[in-house]
Amino acid sequence: MNEISLPYHLIIPSQISIMTLGIILLKRKKLFANGKWKWFWISTTVFFGIYLLIVGGATYSDITSELALQKFDLNGDGFFNGEEITTEQKEAMQKMILDTGRNFSFITGLIFSGIISLFVFIGGKIVEYVSMKRIKTAPNNT
Repeated sequence: MNEISLPYHLIIPSQISIMTLGIILLKRKKLFANGKWKWFWISTTVFFGIYLLIVGGATYSDITSELALQKFDLNGDGFFNGEEITTEQKEAMQKMILDTGRNFSFITGLIFSGIISLFVFIGGKIVEYVSMKRIKTAPNNT
């Protein structure tokens, strides 16, 4: 096992998130200046940030599990036989095989990140609305 198989279903969403966050970072002055769309862009940034953490973490976990398993392939043929099969190898194989959470993290990450960013958007709009009400109802002290 000289080469590792890259989890493209996790790497591609991670790259999309990085590129989107980079674009938002480069255009932040223009995007966050407009008060009408400010909370939309803040929640979009939160969405892609959390999504990157979830999917990026799953990608890292997948690659490290595969590298840990490769340490047990002594002759480098990609198969485990004879003295290569130990209890540690079996544990590493279980970690590599039982990866349903990692494989579906790009879907669960969408759901979790969407919920969190929706709460950020609604919370921000509520705070903005309440502060505008206070400004309008505050007596002028001039």
